[in-house]
Formats: sequence, C-alpha cells, structure tokens
Amino acid sequence: MQEMLTPDFGDYELIDTGDFEKLERFGTFVTRRPEPQAIWRRSLPEEEWRRQADASFVRKSHGSDESGLWTMYARLPEPWTVRYDYGAMHLRMRLGLTSFKHVGIFPEQAANWNFIYDRTRTLVERSERQGETAPRLLNLFAYTGGATLAGCAAGAGVTHVDSVKQVVTWARENLEMSGLSGARWIMEDALRFVRREVRRGNHYQGIILDPPAYGRGCNGEKWVLEENICEMLECCAQLLDSGEGAFLVLNLYSMGLSATLARTAVRQIFGVAQVEQWGELGFPDRAGKVLPLGTYYRMVR
Repeated sequence: MQEMLTPDFGDYELIDTGDFEKLERFGTFVTRRPEPQAIWRRSLPEEEWRRQADASFVRKSHGSDESGLWTMYARLPEPWTVRYDYGAMHLRMRLGLTSFKHVGIFPEQAANWNFIYDRTRTLVERSERQGETAPRLLNLFAYTGGATLAGCAAGAGVTHVDSVKQVVTWARENLEMSGLSGARWIMEDALRFVRREVRRGNHYQGIILDPPAYGRGCNGEKWVLEENICEMLECCAQLLDSGEGAFLVLNLYSMGLSATLARTAVRQIFGVAQVEQWGELGFPDRAGKVLPLGTYYRMVR
C-alpha cells in the first residue's frame, strides 16, 4: 500500500517552507536550513523568518557540496535534546549543529521507528513464548541511531553500523540518555560489513537500510547509491532470516528516486512479501504545504 507517512512528533514542528528553505522547531530551538525540494513560495514574510530563527545555515557554495556555516542568533540549549514517545517507547536524543546542515536526527524517520518497534515487539513476544533468544536487528548507515533505539526499546539486540566515529559515539549517548541497552557498535563501511556477514552465514530478523546518495567508508571506500544499492540488497537478502515476521526497512533520500523504484528493486531480489508498505515520508508546515523528505519501502515476510 502506497501512502505518505507523517509521525506525531511533539518536539518537532515544520513551521514554514519555501524558496528552497525550511524553518523548523526542534524542542524550543528554531533553525533555518536549505531545502532543495521546497520549490514553492514561503507563507511567512522574511521578517518573520528572521524573527523566529535561532540559527541559520548558509552553504559555502551552490554546488553539490552541502557543507557550510551556522549563524547563531540565540544561545543553544545545553544540552539540546528532543523526546519522542510512541506507546511504551520513550526515546531521548541529543541534537547539535553540524557543518553539513544536519542536527542529529531526521524527524520524518519517526514513522519508521514506530514500524520497527511494533514489528520487533511481535518478534520478541514470539521468541519469549517459544523460549528462544531475542531477535537480532541490523541497522546499516545507522547515523545517530534512532532506528537502533527503537529496536532496543522493543527488546531486540541491534547491530549498529556506521563508518563515522563521531556519529557512533553520538548514537551511544542517545542510547544511554534513553535508558536503553542491547546495541552492538560497529564502525565500518556498511557494504564491507555485510559482505563479511554473508560469508559468516549470519542472519538477522530485521534489517534497516538507510543509505546516503554518496559516502565514504572508514578506509576511503566509495559509496554511490545507484552503483552499489543492488549488491547491498543482494547481501541483505541473504542476511534476512527466512522465518515469518522478518522485516526490511529501506529509506531513499536521493531526489528522483521514487518509492516504486525502491519496491521494484527489493521485490526482484527478496521476492514477494506477506506485507508491503511504500511511499513518502514528510511533514506539513503551518500553512498546510506538505514537504516530502524521503521515500520508504517496508516489507514483512
């Protein structure tokens, strides 16, 4: 079933969008950042954007390089955190202003955290009834660990893989702040890791795959989504447990790559699933303009 998902995230609000920018509230702090998909006009005047923004990001150049600088207009909260609650899942995450305009979370992904939590709870409850060990999840390109936290909150053991030391440390902090445990931390190129896991014959009951358009591994390994995604999916198909209830979550952020494309690529490699969901993740601003922030495909065996 194809649909747009918007999570209920009380500590996040998309205030206004347009003219290739977005104005957002994270907790009590408001940021102004570039947004290439906000092709329409703003609803609020420039004076209101300036009045509300506590920090504004400006790119160094107009090319493909997204690095830049933040201008601060107010003191950053210490610590700057947001809370996300869903049922019995209570996550707390630290934020920060990075040189690539990110702040440490992608709020739209909370819709996937809900899915991961629900599906993992089903697997955990079944394993407890049958006297089996807790399910294992694999979170690839795991960043600061929202999906890792969701899996741990549900009772799974989660292998968290990212090639950047600083964000793995950040994810550890988020896990501790949330009062959770159960994560295994791997700082390595994701494709190299899954190749080795295939050779070892390991299996996971859930896989979360959140690849960037471009990236570099710990040893300079080059990742290009269009060139490497098929091999990554082929490896993940061998790693995903064949039992009922095993699941895959795939996110795509590259502009021009649709949810239908993601579905077609996964179905060719994994086969037809018992449950399929695909579409876009996004938020409406206060004026009702809906900003798409990525595509997703989710399947359950």
